Amino acid sequence: MIRVRVVGVALDPAQQHVILLKPIDATRGRDRVLPVWIGPQEAMSILVAIEGTGSPRPLAHDLMTAILGELSASVDRVEITHLDEGTFHARVVLNTPVGPRTFDSRPSDAIALAARADAPILVADAVFDEAGVPDDAVELDGDRADEDRVEEFRRFLDHVDPDDFQG
Repeated sequence: MIRVRVVGVALDPAQQHVILLKPIDATRGRDRVLPVWIGPQEAMSILVAIEGTGSPRPLAHDLMTAILGELSASVDRVEITHLDEGTFHARVVLNTPVGPRTFDSRPSDAIALAARADAPILVADAVFDEAGVPDDAVELDGDRADEDRVEEFRRFLDHVDPDDFQG
């Protein structure tokens, strides 16, 4: 497995969110990144965690992290394990009082948890070989775009009315 870090969250030409993962050890990835398409809420959650900014109310991944802490469990690592017809699969490995536990996960949720827990993110070599792209093939909007997205999300949270979400 290859240990990676989040180098950015970007929008593709179709305006879909994509998280870009790059090997920490550049000799393993040969100047490649792994793009993983995610939803807008997950993109914001990952950005909030990476930027170290808070939100007025806990996001789902903040809640998961708090629950793990209360149960004396912690995120040991997350792994992007394989591709199945273009869909990435991941798992979260926890340290618990009764020993390690592994849970299937969407990569976006696993990465959001890892970012909050400062846990390693690992990608199977076969996944990186199959889906990795040259890092010069992707363009990040830059740090300013990430800051703009976080600020936009903060404005949303400041003005959201809980009644808007009632069924």
